[in-house]
Amino acid sequence: MSGFVYMMSDKPRGVIYTGVTSDLHGRIWEHRNVVQKGYTEKYRAKNLVWFETHPNIVLAIQREKSLKRYLREWKINLIEEINPTWMDLFERIDEIENTYRPRENTRQWNDYN
Repeated sequence: MSGFVYMMSDKPRGVIYTGVTSDLHGRIWEHRNVVQKGYTEKYRAKNLVWFETHPNIVLAIQREKSLKRYLREWKINLIEEINPTWMDLFERIDEIENTYRPRENTRQWNDYN
């Protein structure tokens, strides 16, 4: 089962929420429909602006933890690499391929081959 790391925002260069899930469609739907109270509801971060696919949820969780330590400007650059206009990608999830590839010298490299 694949894992996904994703970022949501309220507007271009607005708030950025980083999350992880094994069901990207379902989880984003939950955020957009305020199934649970929390950060995305409080800050109205309902637009999916970035996501990455991983071979399994364990690797996705590791990546999410790394991203949460990164500076805001680095996250903005990551988003703008695949989504320069910060459009909502929810309707295009199945059209976008953004598979994470670690550097060849990392322990996780073989998990992505």
